[in-house]
Amino acid sequence: MSGFVAEAGVIFERSEPGRQGIEFPEVDVPQSELPAGWRREADFHLPEVSELEMVRHFTRLSQKNFAIDIGFYPLGSCTMKYNPKVNDAIANLPGFQDLHPYQDPATIQGALELMWELQAWLGEIAGLPGVTLQPSAGAHGELTGALIIRAYHEAQGRPRKTILVPDSAHGTNPATAAMVGYDTREIPTNAQGNVDIDKLREMMTEDVAGLMITNPSTLGVFEERIQEVADIVHAGGGLVYMDGANMNAMVGIARPGDMGMDILHYNLHKTMTVPHGGGGPGAGATAVREDLVKFLPVPLVERSEDGTFYLDYDRPHTVGRIRAFYGNFNNMVRAFVYMRVLGKDGLLDMSQTAVLNANYLKERLRGIYHLPLDRTCKHEVIFTSKWLKEKTSHLAHPVRTLDVAKRLLDYGIHAPTVYFPLTVEECMLIEPTETESKRTLDRFVEVMTRIAEEAEEQPELVTEAPHNTPLRRLDEVRAARHPDLRWRPGSEFST
Repeated sequence: MSGFVAEAGVIFERSEPGRQGIEFPEVDVPQSELPAGWRREADFHLPEVSELEMVRHFTRLSQKNFAIDIGFYPLGSCTMKYNPKVNDAIANLPGFQDLHPYQDPATIQGALELMWELQAWLGEIAGLPGVTLQPSAGAHGELTGALIIRAYHEAQGRPRKTILVPDSAHGTNPATAAMVGYDTREIPTNAQGNVDIDKLREMMTEDVAGLMITNPSTLGVFEERIQEVADIVHAGGGLVYMDGANMNAMVGIARPGDMGMDILHYNLHKTMTVPHGGGGPGAGATAVREDLVKFLPVPLVERSEDGTFYLDYDRPHTVGRIRAFYGNFNNMVRAFVYMRVLGKDGLLDMSQTAVLNANYLKERLRGIYHLPLDRTCKHEVIFTSKWLKEKTSHLAHPVRTLDVAKRLLDYGIHAPTVYFPLTVEECMLIEPTETESKRTLDRFVEVMTRIAEEAEEQPELVTEAPHNTPLRRLDEVRAARHPDLRWRPGSEFST
């Protein structure tokens, strides 16, 4: 089988007229034609294939993809950790999977109880009592937070125009603020990776509605003066929103509400092992301090005095509904199962192990790649391969971070995040997560060391990587600027 090559091509090339993979039942209702204005006279050239051809085609495609079930996936700030299969199994139970979101609440008491408990647990972990489960993803949680900031200031009769965002925050933060109508101003970080306190004081004017800060930041470190940051913003009448996408470094260790954070979103599709990647679905549960609860989206799940659960829409100060139905319910189930299985001690161990693993890689790779911030990191660590670029600068194609990332694929390891954050030249943002073993981390160190040696001894081996993947290196600039997403017979992209 070593010489076996699977049949290539797109599914249109497997098509033969008259083939079909399904047989529909006889129509048992009166047939009627669509009105002429609703019809398009066009040949859509849909593929005609048998079930077997279809299964083989998509199975073959799946085998070309990298996945967490295949190998190490150290994508920084995205927490591509293993998702226990029991989470999926329970989420797929008929009692959860077959519910309709608009059933009478009396018929979905189990689901509502799960949501109510999840709201309470997430509130306790954050140190912020009010929680909505509606947001579909992290950026959607950000949007919810920004809407609440706006509603808070409008309710006080003093709407403001500006949101401050550190340059170490997630890139979605300024975009989210702009969506809500705010102008954004960027706060620099200092040499230690913390917010420049003097600049913050200078920029905290009466026009500032709030600060959107990521902690731990995209630099992989904890904001050491976070309470002072919060005090400065609060003294100026603003609110502090914390991007909690990196909460897997803090659960059970520190509570954002105790540090002066007013609003926080979780990425349940990261911290609580809901499947992540491929565009979703996500879950961006958002927590707020007590006086902001009235602004949360409707509905919230509440419990009556008799112990039954209901959906509360009677909230006159709400920012409104931000999503159809109540959120990605099956992701709530997965997060709930994960938290119930681990319990308080297990969730603490989760965060401690995530931090331990990142610092283990930091120390093992020290001296092989450069550390722009040489301090204790949290769930992820930043390195730069700037020295490789400088050492091979005499070559037509010097070795860069992108080349290291491509070469990792030849060793069966997905690349870390590269060139982000933008404040670090030739950046590599590496997150081992808490689910990987020491054996996996040691192999990663061995491979990264070997690639550094290859870059010096055989640079073309690295600059021309990958060599062992189904496709060689793509023209990424062309793909980004001139995407061709439509297959046409005989085109250069038809195979």
